[in-house]
Amino acid sequence: MFPNSILGRPPFTPNHQQHNFFALSPTLYSPQQLIDAQFNFQNADLSRAVSLQQLTYGSISPIQTSASPLFRGRKRLSDEKGLPLDGKRQRFHSPHQEPAIVNHIVPLSAERRFSMPPLFHTHYVPDIVRCVPPFREIPLLEPREIPLPEAKDKLSQQILELFETCQQQVSDLKKKELCRAQLQREIQLLFPQSRLFLVGSSLNGFGARSSDGDLCLVVKEEPVNQKTEARHILTLVHKHFCTRLCGYIERPQLIRAKVPIVKFRDKVSCMEFDLNVNNIVGIRNTFLLRAYAYLENRVRPLVLVIKKWASHHDINDASRGTLNSYSLVLMVLHYLQTLPEPILPSLQKIYPESFSPAIQLHLVHQAPCNVPPYLSKNESSLGDLLLGFLKYYAIEFDWNTQMISVREAKAIPRPDGIEWRNKYICVEEPFDGTNTARAVHEKQKFDMIKDQFLKSWHKLKNKRDLNSILPLRAAILKR
Repeated sequence: MFPNSILGRPPFTPNHQQHNFFALSPTLYSPQQLIDAQFNFQNADLSRAVSLQQLTYGSISPIQTSASPLFRGRKRLSDEKGLPLDGKRQRFHSPHQEPAIVNHIVPLSAERRFSMPPLFHTHYVPDIVRCVPPFREIPLLEPREIPLPEAKDKLSQQILELFETCQQQVSDLKKKELCRAQLQREIQLLFPQSRLFLVGSSLNGFGARSSDGDLCLVVKEEPVNQKTEARHILTLVHKHFCTRLCGYIERPQLIRAKVPIVKFRDKVSCMEFDLNVNNIVGIRNTFLLRAYAYLENRVRPLVLVIKKWASHHDINDASRGTLNSYSLVLMVLHYLQTLPEPILPSLQKIYPESFSPAIQLHLVHQAPCNVPPYLSKNESSLGDLLLGFLKYYAIEFDWNTQMISVREAKAIPRPDGIEWRNKYICVEEPFDGTNTARAVHEKQKFDMIKDQFLKSWHKLKNKRDLNSILPLRAAILKR
């Protein structure tokens, strides 16, 4: 993908790729190696960074070893001694040391300047490198072959046709995976033991041809502070994209949101991507949703048409105070779990070990493969299920007192915590228990969402034609 880049060299030797996930002792680098790595980054020679020797420590102090030839400290020229102090390469712990380069790009207030040390500070590097598992590739998961349901009525046939036209193709997934693999090599030159995961609708089975690619950069096992650590890391990644990969990546933007991301477009695949840091729960829920997607053959067509419907009516945009796609998917799954004759069970209850939050990340992709198809006695058509979904959230679900829980496979009472107080829509994240619909924080937007459920239910009930609530021609053109 990046044929002319000087950065496309494999960051690990083959023997490094054979280790088990999280199996190695913490890996640290000597101060001189870190100084030289930063110096090389600033002087456009990142390819040398892959030659850093990995020094393993236990609880003892760093072992003194000779540096790699590429990073052996260079002797200062005699005429350099006369330079002012700020014109020389600064040493660690020097009182005159300048903040790391990322601090110039994402400025912090004076009192918080060193609340999180700069990326290349000696006290900060262990947090980035420590407990980061050695690189291990997760195989690309292609869609499982399951037969589509039969369509015995016009509305069900319309849903199926829309699904078959707009669903993400294997070729789309492979383009995203190729971009992920290439970017992983590039980013590992900044963070040698990091890994880049493809997450979200691209991999969970609910993607459309127009779906953006979501990427999660994992730099360490523990959570990172999104306001400080994640911003610093993404600032470095953003600069790398702008300076080294501008021929292959366009419009990179650093979005300093509550969960910061880097948005960019890959010129090769012509696809849009969002990249976050250490959103581990996003990796886990990707494979939980994937298991649900292929558990029953009516799930994926129903989810896709509902996402298209919500997007058409402008209630599928968290940045504008409405529902994000993840919440919509959970709402569909919840509805299918709460039918008098359920179409879906709670996978976390039936297979607690397969979907445990404690599972190591390199094993989470195996969980969907271990779940057999679910045989439901419910024979409702796709058309009936779409109509029932709209009715359920229009007049049956109690928004004031209930919370949507896929984990419990039922509506449960709202918690008393501050996160749930004064929230209009409560959708429980299956792993960390947060509210995935917290973006809906204005009553006007909430009323608009409820009103659209009610109007669409009435229209569809009367006409039994998908065009009455979602113009098919426009939806197909958007793919």
